[in-house]
Amino acid sequence: MICCYVYDGMADFEITLLMHRLKNTGKRQCVYISEDTKPIQAQSGLTFVPDQTIASVDMSEIEALIIPGGPINNTQNSICNLVTRLAEKGTLVAAICFAPQFLGRAGILNQYTYTTSCSEDKIKQLQVEDPFNREQYRHQRVVIDRNVITAQGFAFVDFAMAVCNYLGIYEGNEERFHQELERVKSNELV
Repeated sequence: MICCYVYDGMADFEITLLMHRLKNTGKRQCVYISEDTKPIQAQSGLTFVPDQTIASVDMSEIEALIIPGGPINNTQNSICNLVTRLAEKGTLVAAICFAPQFLGRAGILNQYTYTTSCSEDKIKQLQVEDPFNREQYRHQRVVIDRNVITAQGFAFVDFAMAVCNYLGIYEGNEERFHQELERVKSNELV
């Protein structure tokens, strides 16, 4: 099962392609989780209804946790315990744009290199506590460090490809993976 954490103000466009590929190409069960099962309003204006609460999900069934970017909120920490437990277990944790904030507050960015769209200047502008260990930061589109994948927000296609590759979605059909990767490269976003 692939879990995707959904929350108010999340940047849903950053995970739409990935979730489509996981469900359709990868034939994975995709479950949307949140603090409760109340509807979530994404940045696009679309409403998401979580399937389960974070507390009710069976961690032993999770193949990966996907976290879209969204506003920095230092009080939003209920996902952090699950992030820590999954990372320690070796389960894939993938976060894009500002979402590595949850990995930072979970304490795992002390052991993993990562990238984020959230600069130190942005943190100062927002006047919030910086959740990132800046020593581990890498200025790259996507960073893969063992079982943690992070990406800049504009690199959502690269992020989708990296997660799909990690999970073996194209295993046995490497030609299709390379064709899609070439398509991504030829239309690279800046």
